[in-house]
Amino acid sequence: MRDISLIVRRVWKSAFMFAALSVLTVSATQAQDVVEGRKLFKDNCASCHQLTSNSTGPALTPKLTELDEAFAIKWIKNWKALVDAGDKEAIEASKFSPAEMTAFPRLTDEQIKNIIAYAKAGEPKKTDAAGAAGGASTGASDGVSDFSIAGVIAIVILSIVVLVVLGRAIKMLERLILQKQGVVLPEEESVSFAEGTRKMFKNKKFVFFFILCLIIALGSYGWMGMWNTGVHTGYQPSQPIKFSHELHAGTNQIDCQYCHAGAFKSKNATIPSANVCMNCHKSVQATEKYDGEISPEIQKIYNALGYDPATMTYDKTKEKPIEWVRVHNLPDFAYFNHSQHTVVGEEAIRKEKGLKPNEPVCFACHGPVNTMEEIYQFSPLTMKWCINCHKDTKLEVKGNAFYDKIIETHEKIKKGEKITPAALGGLECGKCHY
Repeated sequence: MRDISLIVRRVWKSAFMFAALSVLTVSATQAQDVVEGRKLFKDNCASCHQLTSNSTGPALTPKLTELDEAFAIKWIKNWKALVDAGDKEAIEASKFSPAEMTAFPRLTDEQIKNIIAYAKAGEPKKTDAAGAAGGASTGASDGVSDFSIAGVIAIVILSIVVLVVLGRAIKMLERLILQKQGVVLPEEESVSFAEGTRKMFKNKKFVFFFILCLIIALGSYGWMGMWNTGVHTGYQPSQPIKFSHELHAGTNQIDCQYCHAGAFKSKNATIPSANVCMNCHKSVQATEKYDGEISPEIQKIYNALGYDPATMTYDKTKEKPIEWVRVHNLPDFAYFNHSQHTVVGEEAIRKEKGLKPNEPVCFACHGPVNTMEEIYQFSPLTMKWCINCHKDTKLEVKGNAFYDKIIETHEKIKKGEKITPAALGGLECGKCHY
């Protein structure tokens, strides 16, 4: 009987250690899935959906919490097929206005599950970054901290507690069996917590399990920390002037090109000069909220230009530049041309991202800027993010002057005619100059 007890004890301990390690690994994996889900949400869903409030589409957190996961996967992949098949739940969901949802057949079940996991977990609070170099401390890394590290620690503590409880239960059963066999056992001495802990760490199996858990936890933390190094999603620095994109681009519906004209005709979007601000703010001074005084933020523009609103004159000796803090910053070795995306690839990007006609193509990368009181980096801008977009986006070549020129050049190549680099855009400044 004692042999059976020993076998049971060994099997239980081995099985539990394996199960605990499996749960620990799954926990870390699920945490990464939430982070991946956040990226997928930003890339595919954020143009129409918010987590906690209705937008073009319904708020995702309450909606995905109440929906069955299997139905949600089918709906996101091809909602129209469900409606055509007569699914009552799908027909009811399709009544949400103002626009029909884009189907996402390219997303795998696992990717959709990641989005659902992120939507249910919600967006972690953004932390203020000290500067552009410190932008890596973002909402994404906060998410990793919340969902993985805390989860790993909880699993380790729970595993230790269960191991201790199982060990005591097995020991108690062994004593009962021996007592029934007539074996006289000495009374157990009470052991202090410190002494019990010392004995526990003398157990080689427990020490091995503890060290293994510690390695997995620290390894997961280090891996995810390195994975998010240099990813500045959510970076939101304080600016010298509190310029509200929500007020200007949202409430007042000022077109992005009015201030960022360079985005549609050059490599850089450009920061608008203070003179552009003065086109409006020479007259608009927002005095209502400040007891007849000029808004302090508008006054900062006047100070930068040496402008006196009383005399409506400029003093060039008082001019000083506005030191804006850059939000979106690509590495020096990465070449990105705004005009190639906003002009040449506009239609393809709009279709891929599901943008509405009244939404600028800028939203595809910069997010719903018209809802941002203070601008922040919406997309990760990583190499993987760019490559995935280039893989999925179907080019709209018909009627596009850029592609017409390429096709014309290829026809000349077929005929053996002379082709120069200039015919392929070799005279564009951005080919050589940054």
